[in-house]
Amino acid sequence: MAFYFTSEDIPMPDLQQKKIQEWIKTIINDYSKKLGDLTYIFTSDEYILKINQQYLQHDYYTDIITFDYSENDIISGDLFISLDTVQSNAEKYNNPFLEELHRVIIHGILHLLGFNDKTEKENLQMRALEDKALRKLKC
Repeated sequence: MAFYFTSEDIPMPDLQQKKIQEWIKTIINDYSKKLGDLTYIFTSDEYILKINQQYLQHDYYTDIITFDYSENDIISGDLFISLDTVQSNAEKYNNPFLEELHRVIIHGILHLLGFNDKTEKENLQMRALEDKALRKLKC
């Protein structure tokens, strides 16, 4: 079980990594799952676009791409997060940058826990689960 935080082509965001790790562990435990290895890779829009094109054949920007390596009840994955899109979304929704970044961080975990956001109903459920998880974060 390990957490990795890194960045590819931009500076690392200023995160309280220990608190984020404890928060993520709490959320995973809330769903009766165990923590495996999680790697957060912070990138620019251009970098995440290349990942999206190369691995998912999608030709658009996004805030997060989650690669799921979970097995049984052990939650593992690589989570690529575009800080450019997080910043744009923070401005669009009038949220502080760190709050939006925390939302995206937990959004990826919720995907690894099996939640989707393809339909309007799933999207509403995902937003509610994000809000519930964000209330548990003590940053």
